Amino acid sequence: MKYRSFGKTGKSVSALGFGTMRFPTSTNRQQDVIEKDSIKLLRRAVDAGINYFDTAYAYHGGRSETVLGKALSKGYRDKVFIADKFPSWLLKERSDFNRILAEQLKRLKTDRIDFYLMHALNKHYWENIKKTGILIDAEKAKQDGLIGHIGFSFHDDLETFQKIIDEYPEWEFCQIQYNYMDVDTQAGTAGLEYAAGKDLGLVIMEPLRGGQLTSAAPEPVAQAWESLPNPGSGAERALRFIWDRQEVSVVLSGMSSMEQLEENITLAEASQSCVLSEEERKMYTRVKELYSSLQPIPCTQCKYCQPCPQKVRIPDILTLYNESIMYNSLQESQRQYNFVIQAKNRADRCVECGQCEDICPQHISIISWLKKTHKALHFPK
Repeated sequence: MKYRSFGKTGKSVSALGFGTMRFPTSTNRQQDVIEKDSIKLLRRAVDAGINYFDTAYAYHGGRSETVLGKALSKGYRDKVFIADKFPSWLLKERSDFNRILAEQLKRLKTDRIDFYLMHALNKHYWENIKKTGILIDAEKAKQDGLIGHIGFSFHDDLETFQKIIDEYPEWEFCQIQYNYMDVDTQAGTAGLEYAAGKDLGLVIMEPLRGGQLTSAAPEPVAQAWESLPNPGSGAERALRFIWDRQEVSVVLSGMSSMEQLEENITLAEASQSCVLSEEERKMYTRVKELYSSLQPIPCTQCKYCQPCPQKVRIPDILTLYNESIMYNSLQESQRQYNFVIQAKNRADRCVECGQCEDICPQHISIISWLKKTHKALHFPK
């Protein structure tokens, strides 16, 4: 296994990290984890040299932490780093921090969490964290040995990302979504470089876009890749793009089968930075353009349609439908729609008031598209 420096933490982490949000399940319900298979995957990962395991309070309905804790018994715990997250959206009062941290330690069956993140920070959550003062409690937990290092994961725009970094100099690492399709999305490449300039350890999530970049590529995209001398698999192309960035410390992958794990281990063992050819770099840009041209709904995420009077997350929903077509990945879009977007924000909440269509710069027939997206993406009861 290859290892990389983790910024100002001074630690060395495996190039490949294990994300525990996609354990194998017996049903469509995320909490129905197949525990035996998941533990087998986790222990194989440790044996292969992976030392960074990422979980969160909410993953798999709370079962991710429990399964990881069981897997790391029998001597495995001391071989790895655990990264866990405080659920920022559940923060109501300052006492929530210590209560939830204690619950997480109990679930994990450990006395310490090596890397602790404020989960999914955006403008709203960051302001609430500052207002409640829980970072003082995080620092106290660090002094007491319950936490090793303090960081955050992120979902918002570049300006907010830079603001969060600048307003709390004690951050030691951060986690961002990054892949060759998202170089200009959320923190993007500019954010990656900004964080590295502050000596923050950089954790990359969604390197495969939830498996979208490993699905059978549409004909134009497949032909573009095949024009390269050694195109490799979808996973190889996506991971090589990220490992090529020397700023990156660890790339998380949510592996739900032994086949996926073994492929990623092999790729991580061969990973290098600053090795992509100019031809390959241009191809990533070309493929991004080809994928984008396949969107059936011409939504640009301008968000003029927000806020919806019924709180429907229109841009996010239309994007999920677009992605199901672009990447031939209906299952992943369904997972996002049913488990990430709350029921009160889904397409079936639309009452056809027409306010969104009146102000849409792209003149999209939003009402009819919302009906179509809900039919395609909603799991039947």
